[in-house]
Amino acid sequence: MELVLNEDQEMIAQTALDFVDENSPVSRFRELRDSGEELCYSAALFKEMAELGWTGIPFDEKQGGAGMGFAEMVLIAEALGRKLAPEPFLGAVTMGGSALALGENDILRDAWLPSVIDGSKVVAFAHQEARSRYDVCSIQTRAEAFGGGYRLSGEKVQVLDSVGADAVIVPVRTGGGSGDREGITLFLVEAGATGLAIERQRRVDHRNAAIVRLDGVEVSGDAILGSLGRGAELLEAVIGRATVVLCGEMLGGMSEAFDLTIEYLKTRDQFGQKIGSFQGLQHRAAIVFMEIELARSCVMAAARAVDGSEEMGNPEVAKLVSLAKARCSDAYILAANEGVQIFGGVGMTDEYDIGFYLKRARAAELTFGDAAFHRNRWARLGNY
Repeated sequence: MELVLNEDQEMIAQTALDFVDENSPVSRFRELRDSGEELCYSAALFKEMAELGWTGIPFDEKQGGAGMGFAEMVLIAEALGRKLAPEPFLGAVTMGGSALALGENDILRDAWLPSVIDGSKVVAFAHQEARSRYDVCSIQTRAEAFGGGYRLSGEKVQVLDSVGADAVIVPVRTGGGSGDREGITLFLVEAGATGLAIERQRRVDHRNAAIVRLDGVEVSGDAILGSLGRGAELLEAVIGRATVVLCGEMLGGMSEAFDLTIEYLKTRDQFGQKIGSFQGLQHRAAIVFMEIELARSCVMAAARAVDGSEEMGNPEVAKLVSLAKARCSDAYILAANEGVQIFGGVGMTDEYDIGFYLKRARAAELTFGDAAFHRNRWARLGNY
């Protein structure tokens, strides 16, 4: 497995960095936050990104995608993470798009995936429930059969990119109990369906997320993605792919936080000299640099493993995904914490951008499982 970028990947990475630098500086993120915009991102800029082909990267050419993979997708996510660009690549493109692409429902895929790829529609993925503690099979939302369809009832939390979405994919129980792998079914629910309510949640990182409530929402049997009662493997595959893309974004965020800190070390005067000349601070910066490079290798390995596996539930791929998430969670927190501390008192103020990275690091760490969860999962998958 080569952990270096080829020529095409280097071009994708540089193009993405240049575009984000020009069109989405952190000042834009600050403006979106201060405006109170419900969407929390720019639909127009997202459309431009789609026109560049970014939203089609992980999808097959037969489905209207670019026919590349997650090795390239994480490069886009890294560029977005550097400037905290909040466009819906994680919740809508990676999660919603992957569920449609892998869900074996040709009618739903053909009706929705092209619009996801061209950026004209957003399909969110509502998997998490309160008190589930990272267990994707901890599902209490239920579907009751009636006539030729189903009635969905329950509540999902922290549903990424669901405010303003055109549809939401919802894993529910058609059998079994909370925690069981058997009995999970994924349904696509269109926005505006009777009984569907979406309430925006206010997050520390100011991202688009909401509580999705289903009160007897009626859907037909044609709205099922995957197989009835056997959706656990599809659900885990979607979360696994999303975890890899999130790791790419975290890699970009920690790299930018580190660069901001290094620049401050080079310019801040204290006791008549630059603080970057202090050996203690140099050692701390060196540790952060090493942790970022270790995280980068893990992310690249996980992305290539996902691309190279045709089996959704491959345990070796899952191990690499958990390794990447554990390393990224620790490294991003370290880079952000050290940045705020080295900036000193001003690092705690809203005037400086470093605080935004600390908030994003905290939220990203808890998304799809924190470092402790993924270290334990890695050990379990390795039969330790």
